[in-house]
Amino acid sequence: MRATSTAAAGRPADEETPPSSGASAVAMDAPVQGHRGPMGPLRRFLRHHWYAWALTSPVIIVMGVLIGFPFLRGLYLSVTNATEQNIGRTIGENEIPATYEFVGAANYLEILAGDIGNFWPRLVWTVVWTVVCVAAHFGIGLALAILLNRHIRLRGLYRVLMIVPWALPPFVSAFIWRYLLNGQYGVFNAALTNLGLPAVPWLNDPTIAKVSVILVNVWLGVPFMMLALLGGLQSISRELYEAARVDGASPWQQFRHITLPGLSAVAAPVVLIGTIWTFNQFPVIFLVSGGGPGDSTELLVTYAFRLAFEGIGDYGASSAYGMLILGLLLVMAVIYQRALKRGGQAW
Repeated sequence: MRATSTAAAGRPADEETPPSSGASAVAMDAPVQGHRGPMGPLRRFLRHHWYAWALTSPVIIVMGVLIGFPFLRGLYLSVTNATEQNIGRTIGENEIPATYEFVGAANYLEILAGDIGNFWPRLVWTVVWTVVCVAAHFGIGLALAILLNRHIRLRGLYRVLMIVPWALPPFVSAFIWRYLLNGQYGVFNAALTNLGLPAVPWLNDPTIAKVSVILVNVWLGVPFMMLALLGGLQSISRELYEAARVDGASPWQQFRHITLPGLSAVAAPVVLIGTIWTFNQFPVIFLVSGGGPGDSTELLVTYAFRLAFEGIGDYGASSAYGMLILGLLLVMAVIYQRALKRGGQAW
């Protein structure tokens, strides 16, 4: 008591009593509250999930180098008049500076106006090519998936053989088909001639050439669609089919009300991926038909390549073509996803 009294007597009159332990905790938290701001949740997220960022950072860096930088470079070139003649380059010990200039949307306007290539006819053919190929991929792939999902002899062997077209490198398959479709020395025309039938100008007639490259691309793309849909079929419970058969449902009714709804989660993203791949299918057109005869089978992506790497490369116009292709695909993807959401199949 004496010590307490002495301490109390020695304290100045204007000194307040120390706060309690609860008040101390509040006072200690006050600075922390003062430092909280819009970056607070981000700091907490990084602090708690640093390992996820550490694991994904190599992929992010590689994608930034291989995708991000070329995209930004292409976007920049698309608003310039850069060509093979006015870009900066080094010849021996001489360094020639770049002389191209910023032209804004001039490249885009010239392309859309038809001054640089036949954009609109080429776009129509590219859309027709994409729709026909993807529809054939899905239809044939679904039929083969249903067939291989049944218990048949040598089913594993059939599955392996069906994967072969997709497993081969695209340029190898393209060269094989170019040999098969050759007008003079091709295997198909040799077989027709031996049967007494006239040879077919597979790659020399515009209409037949379009049909030919579509058949080649269908042959290449069906295995991927088949594998994806086969995985979706195997995820559908057999009990649903058994219950439907007990209720007297026909095979068509089972397919319509069980198979198709059960495949929607798989088919929706696969069709979108297949559409993007087919829209930008470069090897088949460039290596099988060469865009010919004339430019009848030229896609947007193959023409963009020719602009940049054939003759005097027009890098600005080629980059603008690439940006337009990207924009078309983004618009198509957004419309497709919204259509799925309206149908209750969001993913």
